[in-house]
Amino acid sequence: MADAAPQPPVAPRRPHVVEAHGDRRTDDWYWLRERENPEVLALLEAENAHTKAMLGHTGSLQQQLYDEIVARIQETDLSVPARKGDYWYYARTVEGLQYPIACRRQGGEHGPEQILLDENVLAEGHDFLAVTNDEVSPDHRLLAYATDYDGGERYGLRFRDLVTGDDLPDLVEDTYYGVAWAADSNTVFYTKVDEAMRPHQLWRHRVGTPAADDVLVFQEDDDRFWIDVHLTRSERYLLLRLESKVTSEVWYLNADDPTGEFRVVEPRVQGTEYSVDHHDDRFFVVTNAGGAENFKLVAAPVATPGRQHWVEVVPHREDVKLDGAEAFARHLVLHERADGLRRLRILRLADGEQHVVAQPEPVYTVGPDVNAEFDTDVYRFSYQSLVTPRSVFDYDMEARTRVLKKQQPVLGGYDPTRYTTKRAWATAPDGTRVPMSIVHHNDVALDGTAPAVLYGYGSYEHSIDPTFSSLRLSLLDRGVVYALAHIRGGGEMGRRWYEDGKYLHKSNTFTDFVACAEQLVADRFTSPARLAIRGGSAGGLLMGATVNLRPELFAAVVAEVPFVDCLTTILDDTLPLTVLEWEEWGNPVAHPAVYAYMKAYSPYDNVRAEPYPAMLVTAGLNDPRVSYWEPAKWVQKLRAVTTGDRPVLLKTELGAGHMGPSGRYDAWRDEAFVLAFLLDALGATSST
Repeated sequence: MADAAPQPPVAPRRPHVVEAHGDRRTDDWYWLRERENPEVLALLEAENAHTKAMLGHTGSLQQQLYDEIVARIQETDLSVPARKGDYWYYARTVEGLQYPIACRRQGGEHGPEQILLDENVLAEGHDFLAVTNDEVSPDHRLLAYATDYDGGERYGLRFRDLVTGDDLPDLVEDTYYGVAWAADSNTVFYTKVDEAMRPHQLWRHRVGTPAADDVLVFQEDDDRFWIDVHLTRSERYLLLRLESKVTSEVWYLNADDPTGEFRVVEPRVQGTEYSVDHHDDRFFVVTNAGGAENFKLVAAPVATPGRQHWVEVVPHREDVKLDGAEAFARHLVLHERADGLRRLRILRLADGEQHVVAQPEPVYTVGPDVNAEFDTDVYRFSYQSLVTPRSVFDYDMEARTRVLKKQQPVLGGYDPTRYTTKRAWATAPDGTRVPMSIVHHNDVALDGTAPAVLYGYGSYEHSIDPTFSSLRLSLLDRGVVYALAHIRGGGEMGRRWYEDGKYLHKSNTFTDFVACAEQLVADRFTSPARLAIRGGSAGGLLMGATVNLRPELFAAVVAEVPFVDCLTTILDDTLPLTVLEWEEWGNPVAHPAVYAYMKAYSPYDNVRAEPYPAMLVTAGLNDPRVSYWEPAKWVQKLRAVTTGDRPVLLKTELGAGHMGPSGRYDAWRDEAFVLAFLLDALGATSST
């Protein structure tokens, strides 16, 4: 007699009533918010055990996938050294060690190595480690760095003497992303968050003094705004950026005067965004002011940087989105989007001459690498595509020549000519053409029988660009077609693409994704019985909304840290980040129309009696972005309502947050687990 299939945990129900606009919404799982409740932890542990048991038959496949992943990676490796002053900075990894080691060499790339920060040493005795704000002082004498040991994204800021190698007694607790040194190399500016995880304060610390003596420099009281701080590449100015989802404001301070007063570049105007970089006696400003929906570039004197003094440098263009500008001594590097692709434009400051840096493939992505020096004619960028590993180039902006400094090694005889990549288009219900980037093995028969995975995100103007992943080869070599859906809500096709996929247009994101899935089927890349979808965070919301719309279209779903109880969360302004999100999703507390619109697509609220696909849902117990109870209660409801017999599984990282496991081997093991679920659900466990 066969063993009975493992049964999922049964969570006790404890009704909690939520009222909004006269609609009484009963949340049976409100008690799951009690993170320290032993009953909650026991339930999550039971869920993990259940998921492990349900996928126990894939154990050998998981190990095989993990071995494949590791075998392709050059475990002992180093980044391309980047020059700053008389030093060359880089990071390296060592086979068997989880974390990188930050190093530098003085006097040239081949000088004696100095280890600045070995994260493996910091991680000793801890299951999780994240390091951020690792910034070397302008005189190269001190290192600021911040650590998080549970994934909650609240960091302890420390300082290391790079002459002795010892950490100083200074410790600033509970800091956030964003650190900037003043020119004196002894004064540091950093940010702190409020109870809602909103970075709202800028503080000043003097190295060698107690944190209790630190000075509060600035506090942002508008709950829609968050702050960040950085030192310009010229090292002349500190820039304090205040930003909401639709409005920004920048303040500046001479880096030689750390105790001075910050001055505003241009006071905030609702709906106007701008960013700033410094060059000699002027600021360059990228802005959407004056109806420049796709942004334009202007310049203004440092002494009088306000809008009335802005002089246009690059005008607004209907077909090109200007994402940003980097200032160097003799050039500007403009980051643009055109035809759904990123590109680099070089502008020579002496005479305004411009050119676009040509790239060799029709579908690719390109972006900045480490460019620490201001006085240089060489720009370092990274290039990759779905078939070309990440490659680092040094580009001579005058000669228009490039030198390949390094291409990411892929061990085991990787041959890009064995794979095909292409751009395809789907048509949304409103007639909008939606691009997809697709890659597959040459041997795949495109007759509708191949398995496929469709990935999507579609929020916050974040673009899912066609990047390379050696981990993905384990799918491609088993005959899986892999596709990226460049749907509205992202930024792939310009600012209007984003605007048409947010707020009261959010449903376009979901119908675009469905259209992409349908197009894959229509073009005979796959069939519904062999099509899986994957997304995380806001992309997890996409997974939930899409599978509610068309559960019969998919065989499997991976929803990682999914924002699936979005309406309940956005109604609760005591939760982290909620108020910040109102300009992205709308404010259902103040606007009944927003409430009704969100309720119509909220994944948790729209689960219904349908045969749902096989689903793997992940969460992080310490996640400050998407609380673990959202995926937990969604899974409970799906199981209670589905009319099918395919598993709905939950896996919670009990010692991590939004980003999952922190060590690279742990992350690869986790990816092997997810890939095994997908391949098993699609019946694609054998290599081509």
